[in-house]
Amino acid sequence: MKKFQDIIICTDLDGTLLREDKSISRENLDAIAHFEAEGGYFTFITGRMAFFCHDIYRRINPNAPVGCTNGGGLYDYTKEEYIWKAVLPREAGKLIDYVLQRFPTVGVQVNTHHKIYFHQNDVVMHWFRQLTGVPNLEKKWWDIEEDFAKIVFGIPDEETMAAVAEHLASHPDAAKYAFVRSEKTLYEILPKGIHKGCALEKLCEHLGIPIERTIAIGDYNNDIRMLQSAGIGVAVANAKPEVKEAADYITVSNEEHAIARVIAALENGELIFPTR
Repeated sequence: MKKFQDIIICTDLDGTLLREDKSISRENLDAIAHFEAEGGYFTFITGRMAFFCHDIYRRINPNAPVGCTNGGGLYDYTKEEYIWKAVLPREAGKLIDYVLQRFPTVGVQVNTHHKIYFHQNDVVMHWFRQLTGVPNLEKKWWDIEEDFAKIVFGIPDEETMAAVAEHLASHPDAAKYAFVRSEKTLYEILPKGIHKGCALEKLCEHLGIPIERTIAIGDYNNDIRMLQSAGIGVAVANAKPEVKEAADYITVSNEEHAIARVIAALENGELIFPTR
């Protein structure tokens, strides 16, 4: 039996596997290849949509399906199809109107499972397109025919971010949805009950591996439920304080080959799966 047989490692991308310049260190890539060669399953679970992670997928070469949409989808790149996906009710579009009535300048995008539409552009959405390279498809939410995956608000400052989150929580239908801050300037509406831990659970079901045999690694608020769901939750040193608090183990930063460090810790017995 290989040393990492039937173990799953799932990592977040930005701020965790990826360095600040969006590169992946050779140390991390070599460690991932070693982990997979010894029987382990390696993949990533991200807030990004599957359709614009192809470049990262090719660089990492995960040997398991990837989680996307902040836990709302599980995608198999080898078959180019979703294994599972959650759908956001179209009525969630009314929350866009609710936000824009009070905060008329914030950016809004609607993600389907195959495209990103920009309901309203702002400086955050401009930055987003520069970072991701996605096209500027402008369309109002009520004109989008495909199923919704999530809604994303672009908010450039902390005061407005807090006010928008509070405003959404006050909506009469707020309990029908999930809300998460996925990045410094991004706040999202997801289907009710959806978080990154959901994608991890679906992955375990797909591979037939107990969730107790998983390691999840992350740095931001949207990673917390994934870390809590995993057998071992790991926060990188640059993680937000609340993420570190939710983790079982804290490793080095994303600039110091964090994934390689976690795999080494597993191999040398520093990381031990709990017995439940």
